[in-house]
Amino acid sequence: MFYINDHIDEIDLEQVAAELSDQRREQMMRYRQELGRRLCAAAYLLLREGLRREYGIEEPPVFEYGEHGKPSIVGHPEIHFNMSHCRAAAVCVLADHPVGVDVEEIKHHDDTLMRYVLNDAELERVKNAEAPDVVFTELWTQKESLAKMRGTGITDDLKTLLNEPHTFETVVNRERGYVYSVLIDN
Repeated sequence: MFYINDHIDEIDLEQVAAELSDQRREQMMRYRQELGRRLCAAAYLLLREGLRREYGIEEPPVFEYGEHGKPSIVGHPEIHFNMSHCRAAAVCVLADHPVGVDVEEIKHHDDTLMRYVLNDAELERVKNAEAPDVVFTELWTQKESLAKMRGTGITDDLKTLLNEPHTFETVVNRERGYVYSVLIDN
């Protein structure tokens, strides 16, 4: 189950504050800028929507965190989820098995970052692409969603992260300027 909100500017923080757990409200307020607060709230609201629709859970979820910061829902170890946001969108995915999702803005990345993140074949693929920024963002979101599913974050060797076969749903929204990838292996 996948949920996305790419109308972040329409979120009224005062109105949605009541739908956030105390824990999430505190996390939201750590962001200095309003956009960060909106994105934090948006991802959590998508999770709440998914929990209502798919599991009938009405109460605001409270998180506990794994060794590398991967959240899980207190009292519901059977529900796996992952959230992500960038300036353009917030996403959330729920499943009955570990999942990962990442959303990133499409933008130019310098060669130093690409050499750090991509192996030689991936780097060649990006350089030969009609839209290199899009292809890089696709690869980045796939790597990030895999790392998030594993619960390791980006502590893995990014160049080898996609060496094993995985199934992703990757969507490019050029109009809104973002790419998201959901790892759909189970």
